[in-house]
Amino acid sequence: MVARIDSLLDIAPRFDAIVLDQWGVLHDGTTPYPGAIHALSELRQSGVRLAVLSNSGKRAEPNSCRIAGMGFSPDLFDLIMTSGEALWRDIHSDAVPERVFCPVEAAVGDARRWAEGLDIMLVDDPSHAQAMLLMGLPDQVSPRAATLMQDALRRGLPVYCTNPDRASPRAGGVTVASPGALAHDYAQAGGRVIFYGKPHRLVFAAVALALDVAPARLLMVGDSFEHDIDGAASAGWSTAFVEGGLHAAAFADPADPLQTVQALCSTQGCSLPNFTLPTLR
Repeated sequence: MVARIDSLLDIAPRFDAIVLDQWGVLHDGTTPYPGAIHALSELRQSGVRLAVLSNSGKRAEPNSCRIAGMGFSPDLFDLIMTSGEALWRDIHSDAVPERVFCPVEAAVGDARRWAEGLDIMLVDDPSHAQAMLLMGLPDQVSPRAATLMQDALRRGLPVYCTNPDRASPRAGGVTVASPGALAHDYAQAGGRVIFYGKPHRLVFAAVALALDVAPARLLMVGDSFEHDIDGAASAGWSTAFVEGGLHAAAFADPADPLQTVQALCSTQGCSLPNFTLPTLR
């Protein structure tokens, strides 16, 4: 049974920590959603711990700086974890065998900044690589990314995808393709993909361990049924769906939002959230 709530404050006392997605929940990529900063401040004052779990190919620190630049004070959060941070840590601890990567990135230089502190090599041509690093896509369609992935597939290279999201919301209600779309195409074509991030259980376990909170006392707040809601539910967390993010267009009609949530979950074959709310507030 899905319960529609007006504010996270209504349910905050049930949890020791609330973990929030970034894009589509906190902001649209450039601007905080109205009321989001105030909502987090009130939650913090209520005593609940807050964390961010983002399918970002970048490390935790640049994500912390990004949201701080939007007005989200760093002292709001106990933890910021990203899928890019998780892969960086695995390479650093030698849990990943490859050492030569061909990156697909949103902007030139993203991969080199991400790789600082790692004993790896980044190359521009898949023919010189041991694996692909699929960490970002430019908002504008880039044929280069598709070309690199096609070349990698011909060569049988594994792909490390640090953003499993297939799409991300942007300002003005625009939705852009995300690395997960290319990664799933690669896997469907027979390629090997190693996913880091939601909905895969390891990243949820890493957050629970870092916060030292039992899964039953954690709430995931997100706008993706596949990644945030299904992933957290599989990890034993409670979930709250934000209607105003990735699926905002589906809620533009003033019909019953609970019916819309049920229809979307049925279509996508995903778990129902425990709670739903219009926006982060």
